[in-house]
Amino acid sequence: MSVTAMPDATPPVSVPSHFQSFLAFDFGQKRTGVASGNRLLRTATPQATIKAEGDARFAQVEARIREWQPDALVVGVPYHPDGAPHDNTRAAQRFARQLHGRFKLPVYEVDERYSTTEALASGARDADAASACIILEQFLRSLP
Repeated sequence: MSVTAMPDATPPVSVPSHFQSFLAFDFGQKRTGVASGNRLLRTATPQATIKAEGDARFAQVEARIREWQPDALVVGVPYHPDGAPHDNTRAAQRFARQLHGRFKLPVYEVDERYSTTEALASGARDADAASACIILEQFLRSLP
């Protein structure tokens, strides 16, 4: 399941109203930012960034899923400013597919252009976790 939501846009794919809690990821080759949030408050809370790759990354993701028990997952997918995909776009989309395959939860993709820039501009101590919060809050704002 994929949602490519532009900032403050309505997702083209409907998110069931009973999906209330979400776990979001800002995928990176070395670090993956994590945030948790819910539909009611439409806010996100940063979680500790995952500093692992491959199976070690998925073991930490699994621990977060067990802890937070989200209804669905959200993955930020980066694009060039003109909307064109690049290598990191494909890597994030692959990560989203792997999450769905491993954990059998719905996964929504969100256009995350400029989320890291915004996180750094806000003075975030952990730009990856702050970026995951921005991604999740953008997604939550797009829900009815």
